[in-house]
Amino acid sequence: MPNPATTPVDAQAITGAVLARRAAEPGALLPILHEVQDTLGHVPREVVPQIADALNLSRAEVHGVVTYYHHFRSEAPGRHVVQVCRAEACQAMGADALFEHAQQRLGCHAHGGHGSTSADGAFTLNPVFCLGLCASSPAVVIDDRLHARVTPERFDQLLPQAGEGASGSDSLSRLRERAGVRAGA
Repeated sequence: MPNPATTPVDAQAITGAVLARRAAEPGALLPILHEVQDTLGHVPREVVPQIADALNLSRAEVHGVVTYYHHFRSEAPGRHVVQVCRAEACQAMGADALFEHAQQRLGCHAHGGHGSTSADGAFTLNPVFCLGLCASSPAVVIDDRLHARVTPERFDQLLPQAGEGASGSDSLSRLRERAGVRAGA
């Protein structure tokens, strides 16, 4: 999981490196936003003007894309990200009750179809629409690990495993290295 605890200067340096590589690509905005979020854990508000300037777009256009797609987030996520599928097949198999259970268990209260982060910063809970496991629903992703046929009881069993097998939060030097930014840049 990316480390969202970067400074605005680091975020701008990382975004600058992404822009240097991708700005000339046709339709570059979405790939740039994906790479920035994959690296930083979110698309910080302070890099929106930088992206807009590089792509000759308005800040409103970039902001509109970030806020339109549920995948993108402007705020740093919790240490663990939980996604619960809310598509029709999963709903038919109990996803609504599972989502309610997850909100209570994690202390996250989603509103308006958007996710939320617990007060302690441990979890971010996001509703998503179709994880591609319709025949094995309801489906959940916890820290990029897909789980099928998840009941509230199984959800509670999966939570202690959150973060296992992952390297934990990346150091800032690893984030910079991944983005191709030298220290002090």
